[in-house]
Amino acid sequence: MITQKQKILVVDDEKSNLDLIYELLKKDYTIIFAKSGTQAVERAITQSPDLILLDIHMPEITGFDTMKIFKNNERTKDIPVIFLTETLDNVTEEQGLLLGAVDYIFKPFNAAVVKIKIHNHLQLLNKMKILEKIALLDGLTEIPNRRSFSERYNLEINRAFRNKSPISLAIIDIDSFKQYNDNYGHFMGDVVLKMIASTIKTNLKRATDFTARIGGEEFALLLPDTASDGAIQLAQEIRLAIYALHIEHSYSKVSNNLTVSIGGISFIPTSKNQSDEYFKLSDLQLYEAKNKGKNQVSWKNL
Repeated sequence: MITQKQKILVVDDEKSNLDLIYELLKKDYTIIFAKSGTQAVERAITQSPDLILLDIHMPEITGFDTMKIFKNNERTKDIPVIFLTETLDNVTEEQGLLLGAVDYIFKPFNAAVVKIKIHNHLQLLNKMKILEKIALLDGLTEIPNRRSFSERYNLEINRAFRNKSPISLAIIDIDSFKQYNDNYGHFMGDVVLKMIASTIKTNLKRATDFTARIGGEEFALLLPDTASDGAIQLAQEIRLAIYALHIEHSYSKVSNNLTVSIGGISFIPTSKNQSDEYFKLSDLQLYEAKNKGKNQVSWKNL
């Protein structure tokens, strides 16, 4: 497996400095150059570097002003920045750190120090990304958790509102799961949750389709750019695929196999601030499926 090199954007108006840093880092990293603050912003947005080395003293736009632009842009605000400078007093150092810089590298460059600082900050970034990924996954099923769902849900609601595009939302609940746990044991209950999560995930059609475990035996299904016909069809396919697992459930009043109920809605958001209301409406459809006898899909097109 080929590991992709991490990308570093180096911003300096002096070609000699760019050349020197390139020679120091080219073996281990992919280097992107910019000779001005304006160029740096454009390349940071389009290239998404892992780290930015930013000269403080540049014509037109200073490093500090460029940093402010980075921090005010959703695409660049979380990219760590190390300032490059020849001199640094206490006031300037404080100003840079308050703007969000993670460190300083001094000119003329000390090759060993440059390499060590960059290595350490990128290692820290990697560890933070791993921790962030873990924090967004459900520990048992290894699919996204409720926090991850909330972030994705709000993002997709806002996008659908802007584009006036349809979106579908569903809640999937395992029927009589308490009885299953009580009679087959919590270990087997955990095995079932993993199987259900895997089955839902396997049946998703597109990379943009999203599922998460949002409660004990509840899963959410989020389908951007999907109207009711496509969403209902997918929900039914998931319901039937879970039934086809033939997981014995002799204590269910619905079937001898474990089943799920699914409630969902399809809509074009009329506001960015109604995400809770849409979720409640989806939940009502789940109750409708339960009240009608379970092991079925109940759907509403708003």
